[in-house]
Amino acid sequence: MRSGSSSPGLFASFLPWLHNQAYVLLVFTTLIWGANAVAARLAVGEVSPMMLTFARWGVCCLALGLCARQQIALHWRTLLPAWRFIALMGMLGFTGFNALFYAAAHHTTAINIAIIQGTIPVLVLVGSVFFFRTRVGGLQLVGVALTLAGIVVVASGGHPERLAQLAFNVGDVWMIVASLLYAAYALGLRRRPEVPAIVFFAATAAIACLTSAPLLMAEIAMGDFFMPSAKGWALVLFVGLLPSFVSQITFIHAVGLIGPARAGVFLNLVPIFGPLLAVLVLGEALSLYHAVALALVLGGIYIAETMAPRGR
Repeated sequence: MRSGSSSPGLFASFLPWLHNQAYVLLVFTTLIWGANAVAARLAVGEVSPMMLTFARWGVCCLALGLCARQQIALHWRTLLPAWRFIALMGMLGFTGFNALFYAAAHHTTAINIAIIQGTIPVLVLVGSVFFFRTRVGGLQLVGVALTLAGIVVVASGGHPERLAQLAFNVGDVWMIVASLLYAAYALGLRRRPEVPAIVFFAATAAIACLTSAPLLMAEIAMGDFFMPSAKGWALVLFVGLLPSFVSQITFIHAVGLIGPARAGVFLNLVPIFGPLLAVLVLGEALSLYHAVALALVLGGIYIAETMAPRGR
């Protein structure tokens, strides 16, 4: 928080620096979130998906306990009346999303994962219309339609006739469901208890760690678990520290500098960085239908988010 006694002229002189810092933080954040799709594919055969989900949040909780323990100790009692809400948020946005995310990587490409994940902002807009009666204009509806068309192109592999045959790639379907879960989490943030963002994040991360444990047990019971390789443990540390912890902190800080509306626009970089890193790191082929889907998704998000004012 900034003091109200600060000189307006002095504060104004720092604005460009603050904005530039926010932009760097947001580009870094979305780059890491795009890299998470690549990490998911690299993890195939190196660490089982539910182990990765559980260990990710375990590592993140340890980091939060070390870095934010004072704030957590100060505010945790404020969260107790909302424990059911916090549990639901952690299960939807973190456990459910990540379990499906990492399971999907066993069946589809990192390019597909990143493109489908990029539809979340528009899914949030659609949810706002249904649950909060947010008014949208014609251009926003066009944007929603374009983004949904992008999902269809990805899910059908560029062959829309597969939709009539219900010939879906199960990994793409899981990513669509995962994106819906995260959109529900994002909509629920409107009811977030009045505590620092880092404290709420720590609570939901702890829930995610707890609720992913039964998924790990089920994976063991079904015989799908295997001990992570050295590369697998390295990937656990990567997703636990960077996509789960560091990037969340940088995003929270950036939102504090320029506000959630302006920061949210940068989420559109995720479906750009993800496919780019998939091509560079994994050597995945970027097909024509991927380019069409990416253009539809990004164009739809741009229209829905920036070209038409939203009703409140």
